[in-house]
Amino acid sequence: MRHVIPTRADQTRINRNIRAKEVRLIDAEGGQIGVVSLARALATAAEHGLDLVEISPNANPPVCKIMDYGRFKYEQTKKKQEAKKKQSTVQVKEIKVRPKTGDHDLETKIGHIRKFLAKKDKVKVTVMFRGREITMANQGRELLKRITETIGEEAVVEQMPKFEGRTMMMILAPRPH
Repeated sequence: MRHVIPTRADQTRINRNIRAKEVRLIDAEGGQIGVVSLARALATAAEHGLDLVEISPNANPPVCKIMDYGRFKYEQTKKKQEAKKKQSTVQVKEIKVRPKTGDHDLETKIGHIRKFLAKKDKVKVTVMFRGREITMANQGRELLKRITETIGEEAVVEQMPKFEGRTMMMILAPRPH
């Protein structure tokens, strides 16, 4: 039986840190022993050379299990790492164009959009208007429509084109397969 002091982040109480007078005891194999005094539970854990860990502190009486606390912490860490590994992060990439962007430049930008969508990233397509170009809002809309039609099969429009100040933007997301 070790005297491990749990940190503030880990509120699991073990061994002598358990405050209840009586606990519902579960043995190392998972079988219920029943409601016993804390002293008896600690003695039982010591006989097995294991720790007494408070599993459910809010129950009445609290539920405690006899186990190897170090191994328990190790398995918890492994589970967190596995969950993190399976979690996918979606990034939003931004492509900026102007209303007078040439055809070849636009094809290059569409190639970049396809690459981002293939990596399962979302793409924010922004049309920037400078000076008097703000009067070319229809050209900007046509540009975004053209991009959407070109990419069509690979992406779904998550946010329709909208104006924000001197920019018009839309968000494309990869099409779910």
